[in-house]
Amino acid sequence: MNKWICFLLALLSWNLGALNALVYTLLISNLSFCGSHEIDHFYCDIPPLLKLTCAHSYIRKLVVFSMAFVMGVVSFFGILMSYVLIIYNILRIHSADGRRKAFSTCTSHLTVVITFYCTVFGIYLQPSMGLNSDGMDKVFSIFYTVASPLLNPIIYSFKNAEVKRAIMHILGRRKILAHT
Repeated sequence: MNKWICFLLALLSWNLGALNALVYTLLISNLSFCGSHEIDHFYCDIPPLLKLTCAHSYIRKLVVFSMAFVMGVVSFFGILMSYVLIIYNILRIHSADGRRKAFSTCTSHLTVVITFYCTVFGIYLQPSMGLNSDGMDKVFSIFYTVASPLLNPIIYSFKNAEVKRAIMHILGRRKILAHT
């Protein structure tokens, strides 16, 4: 990785994010709503907003599905491909301790990435191209908007030796208290 590749990757992600926002803005800019104007969700997002429209929104739902598929799957597989290269290089490390530390970092990051992408895909890549009626969309939304960012520092802190000792100390006390 050099500065030029880093710059190009940042530029690509900014441009794709702007394109995604532009498409969604154009998608909802001419919607007409009838009935309730109350969104049955935690925040205003495209899929719950499309449920409120009076117009036939099949094409709009197809666009949301397509954009989520392209943006999500391409970025997810980009991350996975980079990890293939990382794992290849980790396996070339001669020190067992070095390999263990490198795999520990990779595992932490992949846990957060997989949690995030699985919940996002659960919302935006549904076969019906609409929201679940049983509220699972809200559960998934909580995971990708709250749980993933919350888990990120927690998962990374488990690599810290002091945090591990503190957790083991707390668990050790609980075992002692449970036996008394």
